[in-house]
Amino acid sequence: MAGLAAAFGSGAMTNTIGDVEEANVILLTGSNTTENHPVLSAFVKRAVKFKGAKLIVVDPRRIKMSGFADIWLRQNLGTDVAWINGMMHVIIKEGLYDKKFVENRTTGFEELKKLSEKYTPEYVESITGIPAQSLADAARLYAGAKAGAILYCMGITQHTTGTDNVKSLANLAMLCGNLGIRGGGVNPLRGQNNVQGACDMGGLPDVFSGYQKVVDPGIRKKMEDAWGVSGLPDKPGLKVTEMIPKAYDKTLKALYIVGENPLVSDPDLNHAEKSIKNLDFLVVQDIFMTETAQLADVVLPSVCFAEKDGTFSNTERRVQRVRKAVDPPGEARDDWQITCEIATRMGYPMSYESSRAIMEEISRVTPSYAGINFDRIDKEGIHWPCPSPDHPGTPVLHTQAFPIGKGVFHAIDYVPPAEQVNDEYPLYLTTGRLLYQYHTGTMTMKTEGLNERAPENFVEISQADARRFGLEDGAIAKVASRRGDINAKVKVSATAVNGTVFMPFHFAKSAANKLTNAALDPVSKIPEYKVCAVKLSKAA
Repeated sequence: MAGLAAAFGSGAMTNTIGDVEEANVILLTGSNTTENHPVLSAFVKRAVKFKGAKLIVVDPRRIKMSGFADIWLRQNLGTDVAWINGMMHVIIKEGLYDKKFVENRTTGFEELKKLSEKYTPEYVESITGIPAQSLADAARLYAGAKAGAILYCMGITQHTTGTDNVKSLANLAMLCGNLGIRGGGVNPLRGQNNVQGACDMGGLPDVFSGYQKVVDPGIRKKMEDAWGVSGLPDKPGLKVTEMIPKAYDKTLKALYIVGENPLVSDPDLNHAEKSIKNLDFLVVQDIFMTETAQLADVVLPSVCFAEKDGTFSNTERRVQRVRKAVDPPGEARDDWQITCEIATRMGYPMSYESSRAIMEEISRVTPSYAGINFDRIDKEGIHWPCPSPDHPGTPVLHTQAFPIGKGVFHAIDYVPPAEQVNDEYPLYLTTGRLLYQYHTGTMTMKTEGLNERAPENFVEISQADARRFGLEDGAIAKVASRRGDINAKVKVSATAVNGTVFMPFHFAKSAANKLTNAALDPVSKIPEYKVCAVKLSKAA
């Protein structure tokens, strides 16, 4: 993944949101865009309705976006590598790929070609359930585009093969020369306003800001000089999904959680709760008393977005100013002020005059942010990389070359999901979000109007499956997996397809993550939220 992460800005959009309207073909997969990215979905809909763009939607549910699509492919859960390989099989076999781009800007094509040979549309249909002809039609449509954009979200990444899925989409884009051009690209849609910024600032266990590796002695020396310290760690830390099991077996003693509510959002929640209760010391820093904060030994109240100054980096890598609009309540403080005070009390005096001073330090130590400062983004944000104060920023990545030189094709075989259906657990469950609630509901569930629109959890099921299990619309069902069970209202819906049920994960009282599988992707360590086996019965 390292080469790919470098080539693709560590999971950043290669293109801009506005670019979507310049695409001739848009391939949308693993994203219920109208509910999870409503603003961005408007760009897609405009491209289709007014700009003549063709839309391919690949999704296991009949989501609203499939109504705008020229082609909707319904894949079995967790079979993304197979259908992407199938598209590449057709494109290579029919000579539809961008030969010049492949020759000049990539390596590893022969291995990819060899692997793709067995992924005939008929073979792919046996794995994915996608009709062979529909797959071939989609492949020809994408390959025929002058500019083809790929948009994806957590329906691609939250699998035990999430890294493989992302690499496969990158393969497809490179094969058709859809990188480094307006209207093209591989574009992960970030789920929260500053996820990109958190990653950019080193909110990952193996990097400093700007994806500078902690294992690099030169980078460590640079950061030690900047901070006036010595002996910065040379080993990557733990990913969050590795911390919870270590808390369970008590090798991790203390946890400091900032702005996260794992007691609703983590997979296999019963196990996660036991793990967190096993800690000797828990600190939670948040704006409200979340389910997790209620278990904490210390709660530190922080300010919300409207109460602070600083910057956010959005899904398209645009660094934007945030300005304080209102005063915070009570003893709430800026997150950075809390961090500084704790560091100072622990023996490292840390102080900044303001968020502007922090931004100046970021620019000094982060090559991709070197040209960004408060004055330059006063009116309009700038896309990183922006290596110098006179650089305009980089809306489209990889126009001339990839950071690693040539893009690398990865020949990737299909591996099934970690959990399969059987006679006892005959249905697949996939989880996601709703338009009216947000993440674990910490903020949205304090809003009456939103709670009226989405008051409680439900299990969305097809008419045929509802009949099969003797369930009626509006009844309460017990949904059970190998890890736990919950009750939820039955919602018989045309969005659902036979064999698969859907649940949102927002509702703590009936938490879908009591059911989900904590099996991890071996590289990214993301859990397989999107596939697990369940059974449904009438609730007692």
